[in-house]
Amino acid sequence: MGSSEAEVPAGGGEALPLEGVPAPTWGGSPSRLTTFLDCPRRYRLVYLDRPRPERRAQRAHTAVGVTIHNALRDWWDLSVVDRTPSAGARLVREGWSDVGFLDLDQSARHRSAAMRWVADYLAGVDPHVEPLGVERSVAFVDRTRTLRMFGRIDRLDDRDGELVVVDYKTGRTPPGEDEARTSLPLALYAAAVWKMFRRRCVAVELHHVPSGTVVRHEHTDDSLARKVAQAGQIATDAGRADADHARTGSESAMFEPNPSPLCRWCDVRAHCPEGQAVGPEHPDWAGLPDLDEADNPA
Repeated sequence: MGSSEAEVPAGGGEALPLEGVPAPTWGGSPSRLTTFLDCPRRYRLVYLDRPRPERRAQRAHTAVGVTIHNALRDWWDLSVVDRTPSAGARLVREGWSDVGFLDLDQSARHRSAAMRWVADYLAGVDPHVEPLGVERSVAFVDRTRTLRMFGRIDRLDDRDGELVVVDYKTGRTPPGEDEARTSLPLALYAAAVWKMFRRRCVAVELHHVPSGTVVRHEHTDDSLARKVAQAGQIATDAGRADADHARTGSESAMFEPNPSPLCRWCDVRAHCPEGQAVGPEHPDWAGLPDLDEADNPA
């Protein structure tokens, strides 16, 4: 396939709700799609119920992740000469939030660590090579018109003609190759880039900022097509559940919970007895990474 005329690989055909009647196109972000896959109950509480159920306050590790993502986004808005590692650290400090931390001392130690992580990461980024997109919005409709996906990519690189989807990670542990290979959102972002730019896009990367770890996976046309087909299947099920919710509301039987250890982190567990039964929720700061002895307040 010539890159200038490339098309996103087709997903497989889907079962239709009525013979000869096309299923309505389901639209949403990859995170909405995977939420339905992981736990239909959470999907209903977060995306469908009105009035919207109250969600718990942001946790500390989420606040850290948001601050780091914002700093890496805003760094590219600086002039080239100002794109230094220390500027990235400054953006972390200026955007910091104390929400979810045990106390101000814990917050200060993690702020110092996050500043160092971002500075170290940016030391390996060439400020003169502009990404093709930063926080780039993308969207596409699959060939079966089952799925309309839209979302936002942390960074889209053009490396000597190769398009690469980059996703920043800030969790406790570095990701493995399997995480990049199996990630449905990353595959859908690559498919969307391929569709929008009319250029083949199969490379996806996870950049773990705290450790500097970069995990890369290159899809084949077939593996990317399988991911699009998988998303279409999930979208078909989600669309049927959405329609049932529109008819019956929160009494719909199509949103069974999927209890797991993740329930202890869920921000809507207060509205889910099955999730509460899994065990007590984790403290707000439990998801923070362990720090080195050198990580003292700046």
